[in-house]
Amino acid sequence: MKTIKLFIIGLLFFTAISTQAQVSVNVNIGTPNVNVNIGRPPVWGPVGYNDVDYYYLPDIEVYYDIRASQYIYFGNGNWVRTRQLPNRCRKYNLHNGYKVVLTDYHGNRPYSHFNSHKVKYYKGYKGKPQKNRGDYSEHRDYDNHDHDNHDHDHHDKHEGKKNNGKGKH
Repeated sequence: MKTIKLFIIGLLFFTAISTQAQVSVNVNIGTPNVNVNIGRPPVWGPVGYNDVDYYYLPDIEVYYDIRASQYIYFGNGNWVRTRQLPNRCRKYNLHNGYKVVLTDYHGNRPYSHFNSHKVKYYKGYKGKPQKNRGDYSEHRDYDNHDHDNHDHDHHDKHEGKKNNGKGKH
């Protein structure tokens, strides 16, 4: 009888240790890289919009999925999701470009409205002034995961121009 009790206690102890080890391993699997800002607005995003899912970047006709930290663009006949801007946009300055905040869309395919977005928010579109969440000089190599995608021209900064206020849309 004593042997059975010791066996059961040993089995329970072994099970507890195994469960703890599995939990520990599972917690560490898939931990995102520190530089990946998953689920939070990027530092180049406009201030005041914490609960939106997408931005539309009219100058380059690209969407940004905030929750997935992915750009969505049309290429080779399909809509593509990627963590980096397409090559054609590699010089685009995310900090200085205008971001249309899509407050009224929460699905998985913002590009389903691309035809109306393209007309309403044409290349060069500027709505109300926007202030970015972070300072360009502090984050220019961080948020695009590829510093070659940034245009390093600081002309607006040196001229003392600032974008204050919140964008709307």
